[in-house]
Amino acid sequence: MQNIGYFNGTIGNPEEMVIPLCDRSVFFGDAVYDAVMILDQKPFTLDLHLDRLYNSCRLAEIPFTMSRDELKKEIHRLLPLADMGSTMLYIQVTRGTAPRKHEFPADAKPNLIMMIKPLPLPPWNKRASLHPVEDLRFQYCNIKTTNLLPNVFAAQKATAAGATEALLHRGDRVTEAAHSSILMLKDGALAMPPLDELILPSVTRKILEKLCAENHIPTEVRIITMSELLEADEILLCSTTKNVIYVYDVDGQPVGGKDQALAHKLQALFADEIFKETGVRL
Repeated sequence: MQNIGYFNGTIGNPEEMVIPLCDRSVFFGDAVYDAVMILDQKPFTLDLHLDRLYNSCRLAEIPFTMSRDELKKEIHRLLPLADMGSTMLYIQVTRGTAPRKHEFPADAKPNLIMMIKPLPLPPWNKRASLHPVEDLRFQYCNIKTTNLLPNVFAAQKATAAGATEALLHRGDRVTEAAHSSILMLKDGALAMPPLDELILPSVTRKILEKLCAENHIPTEVRIITMSELLEADEILLCSTTKNVIYVYDVDGQPVGGKDQALAHKLQALFADEIFKETGVRL
């Protein structure tokens, strides 16, 4: 599949398209983004992703005035160009084009960048390994901003250590992974970290929380410590690009494997939710 790019209404090859050098995302990472799984040209949980995108614009004070209906029309211009199978829609809103200056420009109009590219999904039976990394990100993690250099460093450390993902923690408190949410199963309940300024509100997590409520699976939202995580019945990684997979190893130490029945049930419920919305069975 050839990647598909979009910039302010123009569609083309993203490797050949250009954006203004003075777009504020170039100098400051002054932009927010979201990513949506597309299956057979059908988006999964598009509205939840747009909720988060518009909320990120609000929190970052980016005056993105395009309505949801207008944005959806532009997205649906791209979807017929996507391949069948699994692809990803990337959406980025920048503060706009203006001479380089730290303060917000008074009259810049936000730029809209989108791209569709292949999305290889891991199999449901994939098990992940984690490498602990101190969470050095700033305290705006609830905004899905393009300021991702600390995440890049953490992901690279995990890769160099031979791990699937970086387990981010602030002292003894578990926050999330470099590009996933971390949840755990303990005593038949799904435990999730609180959604504060240190945690990105995950769409996949939100769906899991809904599925638990519908299927009478207990949930709890609380701070999770590193020692608790290592003793969890199961550790789950979830994201748009991973769906829901579980962890077998943290820094070379075996973990989980104590409640695979519930872990598999959550995976099956999530797969059913995807099928209900897209008609695609993964």
